[in-house]
Amino acid sequence: MLAEQRAPIVAVATPPGRGAVGIVRASGEGLRDWVTHLCGRELQPRVATYLPLRDAQGEVLDHVLALYFPAPHSYTGEDVLELQAHGGPVVMQLLLARALQSAQEVRASDKPWLAGLRLAQPGEFTRRAFLNHKLDLAQAEAVADLIDASTEAAARSASRALAGALSQAVARLNDDLVQLRMLVEATLDFPEEEIDFLQKADAQGQLQRLNASLDALLAQTRQGVLLREGLRVVIAGQPNAGKSSLLNALAGAELAIVTPIAGTTRDVVQQALQIDGVPLHVVDTAGLREGDEVDAVERIGIDRAWEQIRQADAVLFLHDLTRAADRAYQAADAEIAVRLAQQVNPQVPVLHLWNKADLVQEGAPREGLLLSAREGTGLQALRQQLLQTIGWQGGGAGEGVFMARERHVQALQRAQSHLQRAHALLQSLATAPLDLLAEELRLAHQALAQIVGEFTADDLLGVIFSRFCIGK
Repeated sequence: MLAEQRAPIVAVATPPGRGAVGIVRASGEGLRDWVTHLCGRELQPRVATYLPLRDAQGEVLDHVLALYFPAPHSYTGEDVLELQAHGGPVVMQLLLARALQSAQEVRASDKPWLAGLRLAQPGEFTRRAFLNHKLDLAQAEAVADLIDASTEAAARSASRALAGALSQAVARLNDDLVQLRMLVEATLDFPEEEIDFLQKADAQGQLQRLNASLDALLAQTRQGVLLREGLRVVIAGQPNAGKSSLLNALAGAELAIVTPIAGTTRDVVQQALQIDGVPLHVVDTAGLREGDEVDAVERIGIDRAWEQIRQADAVLFLHDLTRAADRAYQAADAEIAVRLAQQVNPQVPVLHLWNKADLVQEGAPREGLLLSAREGTGLQALRQQLLQTIGWQGGGAGEGVFMARERHVQALQRAQSHLQRAHALLQSLATAPLDLLAEELRLAHQALAQIVGEFTADDLLGVIFSRFCIGK
């Protein structure tokens, strides 16, 4: 397994399809002789060289720009070769095949590893950069987040994470935690000393400041998760409340069919949007109703609507203002509200919206936001209330926010829990064993270290890097 991980790798590093330029990338230990053989000349490190790349018979496959980065000054920390050629898929495959073939030609008794040149797995280049300490794990994840960014704010935040914003914040916490652990360990090692190390060094104050810093970082990290994951918003309500009209209004396009006929929407319609850089996945659903008029097809749509509602991060419960005084309509809305309370997680916000304000003079009869999907009235207020409800604080462009993942939040929460227990133990040292305090601090330190990959299981690394594209 170790030999497989250390074997040289090669892959097409640009997306499938046609393009002006395509890149074939290789990485491994001791590739200089292979690079010289493949390119037909010795390459000057980190200098682009224009040359013809030939097949085994000497025929030119393409004229390429070749860049050689000797270890350790490369993306992966190993020898790296990049061939920039014309971006046709056939050309890329020809260059890839030639790279693999040439490794067999150049291998010698003292370079048997070249025979092991193989196609790279998804994320393997970045994984090697992590294993060779060119990036920590949080920065490696930011590489994929930068590629996958769907908004400008997300791209800028991923770039901040790649530059080390999260890693540096974690490092500062780790440094403070190490100092506190040293005090506790010193007290454990020298229990006979009359000097109380913990009181003299203000261990209580250090721990309080550490907790405050961790709370602030956790809040920032949650913002980063929102920016990366986005928000799944489901529009729900009775038929003809204007759900499809609201989706069209938010999207600024006619995505869903709108008619006065009840039950027009019979399946899920989804659209990706953004508000202040936060990605939203807005879902329009079939109207929620019961009765004999519901046929088999509409019933399937209603069941799918409830399934989407259960998976929502936020629910927009849309009411028809023109039917607010209708007793039957009120009763049906009340039934939906009861079922929402039963099936939606209590932490998921449910926003009540009163649509068709352009058709009614008086305001909403109950608490909620007044809007008109047809005329656009109240849409901006809805956008801002939605961001406020989910706790977004990043501002118009997410300034200062770094990209983060749910894994990071969970690690910070574990560290927070251990520090809180450590605080309780520190306040009752007269009765609590000091070694328990030391253990809680150690566990908090370990949780923080998992963010940057200092203590990370191999199976977790496999999951993380398998989601990268091939060539990264």
